[in-house]
Amino acid sequence: PPTTLPRTPFALRGVRELGGRADAGRAGLSRGRVVAELTALVLAVGAVAALRRDGAGGSGAGGNGAAATAGGGAGAGGVDVLASAAPLLVALIATLLLVRLLPLPLRLAARWAARRRGPVAFLALARAGRAGGGGALPLLALVAALTTAAFGGSVPAGVADARDRASLAAVGADARVDGDPLPEGAAGAVRRVAGVTDVAAVRRSYDLELRERDTGGVGAVTLLAVEAESYARLAARTGLGAFGADALRAPPGAGGSGVLPAVASPGVAALLGGDAVLVGPAEAPFTVRVAAVREVTPGAASGGEFLVVDAAGLPGGAARAPTTLLVSGSSLSGAALRAAAGAPGADAPEVALRAAVRAGFTDSPAQRGAELVYVAAVAAGAAYAAVALLLALVRAAPERVALLARLRTMGLTRRQGRGLLVVESLPLALAAAGGGVLAGWAAVALLGPGIDLTATALGGRSAAGVPGPVTPAADPWSLLLPAAAVVALAVAASAAQAWAATGRTTTELRAGDTR
Repeated sequence: PPTTLPRTPFALRGVRELGGRADAGRAGLSRGRVVAELTALVLAVGAVAALRRDGAGGSGAGGNGAAATAGGGAGAGGVDVLASAAPLLVALIATLLLVRLLPLPLRLAARWAARRRGPVAFLALARAGRAGGGGALPLLALVAALTTAAFGGSVPAGVADARDRASLAAVGADARVDGDPLPEGAAGAVRRVAGVTDVAAVRRSYDLELRERDTGGVGAVTLLAVEAESYARLAARTGLGAFGADALRAPPGAGGSGVLPAVASPGVAALLGGDAVLVGPAEAPFTVRVAAVREVTPGAASGGEFLVVDAAGLPGGAARAPTTLLVSGSSLSGAALRAAAGAPGADAPEVALRAAVRAGFTDSPAQRGAELVYVAAVAAGAAYAAVALLLALVRAAPERVALLARLRTMGLTRRQGRGLLVVESLPLALAAAGGGVLAGWAAVALLGPGIDLTATALGGRSAAGVPGPVTPAADPWSLLLPAAAVVALAVAASAAQAWAATGRTTTELRAGDTR
């Protein structure tokens, strides 16, 4: 009726497009989504807390880091599922944060692209910003896979670091030659051995006499009479209590009559204080003053008390031939070092190679098997990330090809069409790569203290030079390589897809698309 016509525009005010825009940049907050995300956050915090609290206790008691990883320190005969799922829960939280934060940089990038010439960048960023929640599932799969790869790679990295530190503390350098004493000219002969880059000559004397102090609370003290320059270089190279050569060098013309600067362990430094103290053997005493304090030093037993002085400043009776050569170099031969340092007709010196000591930590099949499991986790995580990315691209292929067909009819060139499909895949790949790296690093930092890898790393041997439990260490290769592979695979797959799709525009337009 005519009376209803004026009310028609008001009745159509609430009409909306069916389905609306699934715009990631304009998505609102729903109560159900907020509750689900908060629940996931609480579970993740609980899993991290459980693994850090019970995992360290369980691994410490059983001495098996692999068990701590699998069981999270659960009681005997049980598995703590929450602690076991901690890495994946960390990846889930990282993905939720990424989905929440991603729209802002996408909007800013789209605004920047809108002011640039050419439609490719703007169209790609606009479509990435309107992906809505559809991109959350591939993003979760990618971040979870990259986090698994990073966490799996952190275990071999932590094991290798512990073995390096333990072998270095045991030997003191890349190789050690011991004799009692070594023949004259041994240091020069060893320097000429293939692979040797530096040699530090040391004379070790045990049970040093601190004449003016009571050593009852300190125990035996090892005296190391060294050549200041080479020994300082060795300490700096190995990281075992580095110091400058000036802190050790004897004053010119000391000859045993002056006060020698010394590098001391904390116990000896506390005993001597800052005074000049008479020390040394009965036949050749000398006076020292502590110039530097270090927890460790090359050539001294780990955890033992020591005093390091410049051999050039000792009196004649104390500055005798060296008993130890600390050798730096690569691909060192024990037989060659033994032959060079030995004297004809004398007992052959003892040679210890750091590589051999390190290899002794891996003599158990169980250790090798545990390491292979974690290496397989890195490979599986990278493969899973690749599969997830390819499935996401294949799933979106029909829509992307149809879009490209429409844009081609509006004047988009073939080169621009191929560039559009490649650039459109980058936001998801870059977000997944960055989120995977950050989530992997966070998982190692948060969960590492709850996992004890001492049994896997050292096989029950003495952990000299490795204070505290062995924990996973973030490995740059397992963090960055899978992430870079995801980006490279996304570009390659999108380029191949774009190459195949540019010749199908006519077919796509004739297919009867109803959208």
